[in-house]
Amino acid sequence: MSSETYLNHPTFGLLNRLCQLDDKRELFTTLYAQRLFFIVEYEAQGLQIESLGRNEARMMVEKQLRLNRTQGDRQGYARLYKVHQQVFC
Repeated sequence: MSSETYLNHPTFGLLNRLCQLDDKRELFTTLYAQRLFFIVEYEAQGLQIESLGRNEARMMVEKQLRLNRTQGDRQGYARLYKVHQQVFC
């Protein structure tokens, strides 16, 4: 079963979640072009959105891949590997 998360950004439109970075942060990209990347941080006051470059986003996804592999999370690794191949290759 595929669970996708979307966020509506006032300037860039619909954002699609690529992966969760930690308890409070997730990595999103623009839905159609997948060229703009954002870190969304959940805070008590609301959402904090920070843009970042493609290479930075790729490195964050690769870091999560390594973390999933070392923790033995095969499902998480397979899901994120597929996302990595679709977005960055």
